[in-house]
Amino acid sequence: MADKMINDAVAKIRTKGPFKAEIALVLGSGLGNFVETLDQTTRLSFSEIPGFPISTVEGHSGELVHGYLGDVPVLVNSGRVHFYEGYSLEQVVYPIHILQALGAKTIILTNAAGSIRKDFPPGDLMLIDHLLNLTGHSVYQDNQEPESIFDPQILKRASQIAENESILLKVGSYAGLNGPSYETPAEIRFLRLKQADAVGMSTVHESMAAFQAGMQVLGISCLTNYAAGILDQPLNHEEVMETGRRVREDFAKLLTKLVHSLAT
Repeated sequence: MADKMINDAVAKIRTKGPFKAEIALVLGSGLGNFVETLDQTTRLSFSEIPGFPISTVEGHSGELVHGYLGDVPVLVNSGRVHFYEGYSLEQVVYPIHILQALGAKTIILTNAAGSIRKDFPPGDLMLIDHLLNLTGHSVYQDNQEPESIFDPQILKRASQIAENESILLKVGSYAGLNGPSYETPAEIRFLRLKQADAVGMSTVHESMAAFQAGMQVLGISCLTNYAAGILDQPLNHEEVMETGRRVREDFAKLLTKLVHSLAT
């Protein structure tokens, strides 16, 4: 990643407002409403940031937001890009490097995902404890991807917060594929053999890039639908969006409590 490009982008961002925080979040499909819980927000369209890729997917507003949860400053990428939009691996992870350059030391990556398990129904939230990278790409050029990306202490803290707040929070592994189409029933049977619990088209490379850069990483999936073949019904993006809207309250509560906990 070219340092000059990142430095130029940060310089441009800083002319627009106080974009600096140690905690950053990336919001997936249908979850962008979380930014409405922030106070004193400053928003910057991705299109105004040099080199920043632009999301073309419904449910991704495409904004970098600085705001406060109480007295805790946070940086939020409301939206992300994916391989299936025609972007390169370097472009997909570029926003992570920007967040780090703006001061982020901890990142919470969220996504909408399909559940591969009947006991993980749509509407549940799932902490990601392991990744399965099935995209054919990696930020680790030697393909020696680390086994443990997600910070165990933050995982434990998030689980405790969920228990205290009576939020149902599952824990499982996330399989990342390229998309853009939803997986076939045969592919889902393969993923079950690989012991995946949820599947999606993001998060894998962002997580690895953040970990590689020395950041603490946490991943949370909003399980928005059953994956293909789990139930006898077709999949659609509107279902993803609607389930995201349904879980907003629990999602916002969990993130808010977690951010305050990480800031202490």
